[in-house]
Amino acid sequence: MRRILYTGTKNASSWAFRAWLAMRELGIQFEERVVDIRKPQRFENLRRIGEISPSTSVPVLVDGDNIIFDSLAIMEYANEIGGDALLPAEPLARARVRSFLSWQHAGLSGLCPRLSFESAFYPNKREMTSDEHKDTERLFSVWESELKSSGGPYLCGELSLADLVLVPTVIRIYSHSPQLNTWPLTHQWIVKLLARECVEEWVSQARSLPPVILDNY
Repeated sequence: MRRILYTGTKNASSWAFRAWLAMRELGIQFEERVVDIRKPQRFENLRRIGEISPSTSVPVLVDGDNIIFDSLAIMEYANEIGGDALLPAEPLARARVRSFLSWQHAGLSGLCPRLSFESAFYPNKREMTSDEHKDTERLFSVWESELKSSGGPYLCGELSLADLVLVPTVIRIYSHSPQLNTWPLTHQWIVKLLARECVEEWVSQARSLPPVILDNY
C-alpha cells in the first residue's frame, strides 16, 4: 500500500515534524512531499492541500484511499500499524503518555509563544524574558519529576510518543540556552533526544534553509 505524508518547510513545520518522527522511528515506509508553507506561497499551497484535507494544513497522511489530517492522529495511527512500540502496554503508563500528547496538542498551556519553532533556527537569538524563564522552569520541573519517577532515560522509561511529540518544543527552548543545572535528568534526556538519528536528519535540513523570520519574536 502506498503512503504519502505531506509535511511542511523543515524550519517552520513543527506539527509535521511530529508526525514524520513517529513514522520514521517506527520504520514505516512512506513518500514525503514537502509543502512550502513560507509566505507568500503558503496560502496557495495550503489551498491545494485543502483539496485533499479538510484541515487545509500539514501534516496530511494519505494511506491508500484514506486521509488522516491531524498530527496527533497520524502519530497514534503510525504507532498502531508500526507494532504499538511507542505506547506502553500498562494502562496507566499508556494514559500518562497520552496526557503529554494531549497537553502538547492543546498548546502546552501557552508556553513561551514568542519562542516559536522558527526562532530555533535564527542566526541571532535574543535573551529569554523573565516570564519565559519561569515558564520553562515549570516545564523542566515536570519533566524532571517524570524522569525521576520512570527511571528514564525517556519520559516514561522507553522511548514513546510522549518524547516525540515534545521534540519541537525541546528544540525551540533548548536553542535559547536555558540554564539546566537544577534539572540534570532533563538535561540528559534533551541531549539524548536531540541525538536521535531521525531528529538530527530533520534539524540538519532545517538549518540549511533560509530562516523564516516572524514579526513577534
